[in-house]
Amino acid sequence: MSTLREVLETHVRDGSVPGAVGLVARGDRVDLHAVGGADTGGGIPMAPDSIFRIASLTKPITAAAAMMLIEDGRIGLEDPVARWLPELASPMVVRTPGSPVDDVVPAARPITVFDLLTFRAGYGFPSDFSLPAVAPLFSELKQGPPQPQAVAAPDAWMATLSRIPLLYQPGEAWLYNACSDILGVLVARASGQPLPEFLAERLCEPLGMTDTGFHVPAQKLHRFTSYYRAGEAGDLELVDAPDGQWSSTPEFPSAAGGLVSTAADWCAFGRMLLAGGTVGDRALLTPESVRQMTTDHLTPAQRKASGLFTEGQGWGFGGSVDVERTDPWNVPGRYGWVGGTGTAAHIVPATGTVAIMLTQVEMAGPKPPRTMQDFWRHVAGE
Repeated sequence: MSTLREVLETHVRDGSVPGAVGLVARGDRVDLHAVGGADTGGGIPMAPDSIFRIASLTKPITAAAAMMLIEDGRIGLEDPVARWLPELASPMVVRTPGSPVDDVVPAARPITVFDLLTFRAGYGFPSDFSLPAVAPLFSELKQGPPQPQAVAAPDAWMATLSRIPLLYQPGEAWLYNACSDILGVLVARASGQPLPEFLAERLCEPLGMTDTGFHVPAQKLHRFTSYYRAGEAGDLELVDAPDGQWSSTPEFPSAAGGLVSTAADWCAFGRMLLAGGTVGDRALLTPESVRQMTTDHLTPAQRKASGLFTEGQGWGFGGSVDVERTDPWNVPGRYGWVGGTGTAAHIVPATGTVAIMLTQVEMAGPKPPRTMQDFWRHVAGE
């Protein structure tokens, strides 16, 4: 069986990625390797503490923040979100998923906190991106690949959202991405703190996640990786440099995909979940909150319809939950997610494992690239 370093180096050698950081933690044993470069020039070697745009690995962290507010009694799972998000007090829904955006009917019931956590509020990406009500998510809300400096401030963003119809009735279908961004605004309003401050105070500081935030301070830019996408000729095109979009505080801190972090930081978060919400002698979440986060809440029909993104697995709060062994790495109860910037992080409660791989090459689509699949196969011992 190949070592973790060998698995990562294979993809650096074939040009898939300039570099990568991989971490597999089981109990006190941590296997952590950094290979390749932080950019394509080769002048900056990748390091174990290199900082990455983690994209959708932000989502489980956002869900944990919401669970903290639920435990505080500030919000409830079944509460209508209109109490904190009045823009969503009277949402409209397109008559059918394929209807024009102006052919709408009223929502049959209010959107709840539970709807947002399970991605079933009616906003987000379906498997069919050609549906008319999907287009405004890209053009007006700037959903899709993270672009921190292009998104309006939360209040203006919510005002725009209120004019876009739901694609499905609340609770009816699983739709990707938008619910996490909406949840981030709710967390900020319900807590009375900007989202970056809430995450820093309640999660990052207690867990020692010192490199996690919505931008990279100037004194850390030398550890920040460049970000690429595959070009038509097979080369890598620069999308964002260390001094680019993440080098200053964004107006809209995207709770769906805006965080930067390191392998060690996300590992601390994952270990907290494995420990039932505790770090040391401090409880950040109750075991019941962690159980709710890491339990599949979808119906079989919703799992099937979400297959473009989840590959038929389930969904908890902010992350996928494996419900069947379709590939060697699928372990029932495995929880986590992938990021469109080339990142992946999961916990496996059955084995007490945290597995994280961070690269800096944009995914070409929802299907995990071979780099991730080979890493997961290694974690599974295949």
